[in-house]
Amino acid sequence: MHNDHVFYRNLLAEYPTIVRGEGVYLYDSEGKRYLDSCSGANVTDLGYGVEEIIEAMTQQARKIGYVHASRFRSEPIIEMADRVVEMAPAGLNRVYFVPGGSEANESALKLARQYHLGNGNLQKYIFVGRWQCFHGGTIAALSMTGKTSMRRELGPLLLRFPHIVPPYCYRCPLGQSYPGCEVACADELERMALQSNVETISGFITEVINGPSIAGLTPPPEYYPRIREICDKYDLLFVVDEVMTGFGRTGANFAIDHWGVTPDIITFGKGIAGGYGVLGGLIVADEITDVLIQKREGQFYNSYSHCGDPLSTAVGAAVLKFIKAHDLVEKARQKGEYLLTNLKELAGKHPTMGDVRGKGLQLGVEFVKDKETKEPFPTEIRFAGRLSQHTTEKGVLIFPIQGCIDGVFGDEILITPPLVISHGEIDEMISVLDEALAEVEGELL
Repeated sequence: MHNDHVFYRNLLAEYPTIVRGEGVYLYDSEGKRYLDSCSGANVTDLGYGVEEIIEAMTQQARKIGYVHASRFRSEPIIEMADRVVEMAPAGLNRVYFVPGGSEANESALKLARQYHLGNGNLQKYIFVGRWQCFHGGTIAALSMTGKTSMRRELGPLLLRFPHIVPPYCYRCPLGQSYPGCEVACADELERMALQSNVETISGFITEVINGPSIAGLTPPPEYYPRIREICDKYDLLFVVDEVMTGFGRTGANFAIDHWGVTPDIITFGKGIAGGYGVLGGLIVADEITDVLIQKREGQFYNSYSHCGDPLSTAVGAAVLKFIKAHDLVEKARQKGEYLLTNLKELAGKHPTMGDVRGKGLQLGVEFVKDKETKEPFPTEIRFAGRLSQHTTEKGVLIFPIQGCIDGVFGDEILITPPLVISHGEIDEMISVLDEALAEVEGELL
């Protein structure tokens, strides 16, 4: 327990003091080096100490750091929006900036409501989410979230939004097998909409490839095209949460690009500012903004003090410029394939590695007590937490998660290193993970 005045997330924990970062490494006050294989929390996509971003911040701060978006625009916000749209699917041509990912998802809920009001659909306000998806910590974002471990204590405060089962082929919630299932998990959206009175359903929101819930969960090829069909059939807005996966992490501009589907809204945050600022936003289909222009006097009623301020958007524009200049989208694809291959080879050695999944540099590993039965470890063992302790001692940071199966059972890690990681640094990560797994397995098996 620290003696300073900070209200820490865990008041009883002892945290190392980080004093600097360089590349994919962090250094604490004792001189210990850590390879950050989770980019903080999918935030430091470019790694640490990137001079181009620092220079962009400095130059913009000397000019103007803040103006309120209800009164002024600025050069950085225009450049940033242009760069975002350049990467977005065709037909999504407007960008609304907010302070972060939680606010982006909450704003999507508000925007969908105002869009439907503009079309005369006053009864549409309910969003359908997906179990074991995470959309943020605000009350509305948490209401759409399906990560049960985060909802449990705050349940009385949440909006009563329904959720459907995830496309969790490793542990199909419907007891079926792909491809014979014909992607029945996607059809659950139609069933839920009809059961809940489809006239009240405003939209559907999901993480495209899961982050801190069922890490790296990647639906089959037919899944999102079917979701798109159902949304079109019942006039639901299709919102994809790319707060973790956007701007190259999965080896495509956006993770949804892997399915060849165009959503109505893309939300983003985290890595868009690279850890050098706080920034998020929505990329919005022309159909939605046309309704606001034609039927609601151009107004979107949504207010945050920091909605695309010059300093934050200058940082974001510099991040996107860096990603393009260094071809990091393609490099994330290549390095992701290398990392995935190494993880699967590791799974052949270790009896606890049950499933390895994901795309690009958004990968997950699920651990089991028995590979044949897929039996999880008892929760009190805290397998993922133990593994994280071992790797941290050896100088590699991983992101441990418990409750991936149902919010209670299931251990996994999320592996999301900076997009600039090298093959040699991946080798270092794999070597430490191999050693740490052998130690934990030796303790438990």
